Amino acid sequence: MRFSLIIFFCAISFSASAQWWHISFKKHEVLPFLKPVKNNSISRIKTNLQFNDFAVKSLNLAQSQFSVEAASVLVMKMAKHNMRFRIYNEASYNFSDLAQLYIQLDRLSEAKWYILQSIKISREENDDKHTVSNLINLASVKVDIGDLQSARNDLIEAHDIACAKGMQAQVTEIEKSMQLLAQNKTAAAKPDVKYAEAADAGKKAWQ
Repeated sequence: MRFSLIIFFCAISFSASAQWWHISFKKHEVLPFLKPVKNNSISRIKTNLQFNDFAVKSLNLAQSQFSVEAASVLVMKMAKHNMRFRIYNEASYNFSDLAQLYIQLDRLSEAKWYILQSIKISREENDDKHTVSNLINLASVKVDIGDLQSARNDLIEAHDIACAKGMQAQVTEIEKSMQLLAQNKTAAAKPDVKYAEAADAGKKAWQ
């Protein structure tokens, strides 16, 4: 009986070994390589998405406004830093930059407030060229607001400083601006400017 069992298990072992050797030495079939994709860009992917001109223009406008607002936040941080560490001359230019950004956003009251702060510092720092530039920009903002007489006074002051300091290029620019202002005394204020509701917005933002 025991001998019969030994023969039986040997037969099973031999069969399993034979199958293993058959698998090991069997010639494997070589599969062909896949062809590489020549164009890996997303341009090969077809899409049915389409945008009309109005949607594209609206998207560009939104991105542009976001960029200006983001820039104003950055410049504001720089201005606060320079004021804190008493780097007043740099802060004066920061205020001028902020004014230009707010002009792009049609927030004229805030632009005016920051130009006035810049003028105050540039006068204290005896930066006449910057003062003249600020006065010209201030006059431009006041024209848009509709305060033509005050704009003329700013141009006259800028003209006097430029003449006294020999800034001939600025003198020419100011005289042209004064001529244009004289021709447009009856110009009306922009109907859609955000002015009255934001009279103290610049001061609040700074605080």
